[in-house]
Amino acid sequence: MVVGKSEIKVGIVGLGTVGGGTATVLAQNADVIAARATAIRLAAVADIATEKTRAFLDNIGLTDTVLTDNWHDLIDNPDIDIIVETIGGTNLAREVISAALKAGKSVVTANKDLLALHGGELLAIAEEKQTDLFFEAAVAGGIPVVQAVKEGLAGNRFKSIMGIVNGTTNFILTKMSETGEDFADALAEAQRLGYAEADPTSDIEGYDAARKVAILSSMAFNSRVTFDMVACEGITHISKWDMRYADEFGYAIKMLGIARHCGDQDGGYIDARVHPVMIPKNHPLATVRDSYNAVYVEGNAVEKTMFYGRGAGALPTGSAIVGDIIQAARNIVHNCKARWGCTCYLNLPVLPIDEVESKYYVRICVYDTVGVLAALASALTANNISADAVIQKRKIGEDKAEIVLITHKVRHADMMAALKAISDLDCTCEVSDYIRVEEDEN
Repeated sequence: MVVGKSEIKVGIVGLGTVGGGTATVLAQNADVIAARATAIRLAAVADIATEKTRAFLDNIGLTDTVLTDNWHDLIDNPDIDIIVETIGGTNLAREVISAALKAGKSVVTANKDLLALHGGELLAIAEEKQTDLFFEAAVAGGIPVVQAVKEGLAGNRFKSIMGIVNGTTNFILTKMSETGEDFADALAEAQRLGYAEADPTSDIEGYDAARKVAILSSMAFNSRVTFDMVACEGITHISKWDMRYADEFGYAIKMLGIARHCGDQDGGYIDARVHPVMIPKNHPLATVRDSYNAVYVEGNAVEKTMFYGRGAGALPTGSAIVGDIIQAARNIVHNCKARWGCTCYLNLPVLPIDEVESKYYVRICVYDTVGVLAALASALTANNISADAVIQKRKIGEDKAEIVLITHKVRHADMMAALKAISDLDCTCEVSDYIRVEEDEN
């Protein structure tokens, strides 16, 4: 029994940006943490950059924290109660977390990449060893949406979770919308300000958001969804013209992660995807600007609710990790670990992207000749698509024009077939872009 244990000791593996933010929160807020929960001390850190890490720890007042370059030292230390993994990646992190759980230690991680691939495996180890694996910071940084889904809203049957869960893409799209910049310029500014990495592929192609959607879907719908099951498309094709036309139609363009449960609660299927979406300007997510994140949840009891805040950064993410550390510490003190295990008791299929139905915005460059609209209409009709609106928007040079249309709801496969047919028409210069349009559900 450890009931009444006077101090909980934490070990952090990897003291980069997120690990450093976690250490800072633990140091700066030690008194309020102790008052609200129990005394928690960062007892040890494992990091290969020992000189830099020692200087950082001393600078924030953690001069007594033990520093090692071998993570095994933390696992093997019986005095360490909680292991925090903030090294990132999947291979070494998987080894660290598995070893910690098997040693009976509670684990806190922000590693969405690992959880989106091997979350089920790690939660199974935690259950077997009757210990805790917490991962609030893996989704939307400082926003407490994981705890909301797992606890605060656990009495609901979830219908959908839709959100802006990548701050880099939201910053880029905000800039494009508000300043008229094209994608390349907005990306360059995001990199200059530190919102985007030198290699921004994971963000702008949707992979980062898809990992978070996999985690949220698994929790909300009680069925394991992994990263490879989530269809994703990036934002590199979005232009300033798409932004202008979206505004004229009454929409905002956002990169959204979408997870829906369709059919009976213990049956049916899951619709999980990430891509740019036109949403009505009066939707709560349409007003989320810059690098902020927001998650919009619909349950049968709570109806609709939204969580908003910083989705990344050292201190916001550190805040979420420390929240999990406090949860784990309380469980240790009261001898009630393993309360928060996996709830994936179903095995629901994930709907293939070709079967997903949406309205579509399409922008097409055509030769400005007689019969163009009739040819476009014929290509759409041949693929079971009807247009809700067709507008000629602007002239391009002497002999070209741009046509914008919005379709009624259609299967993705039919839309792709129609776009192929349109691109093959003699009157078509190019299909410049297409973007899904979400219905206004408010």
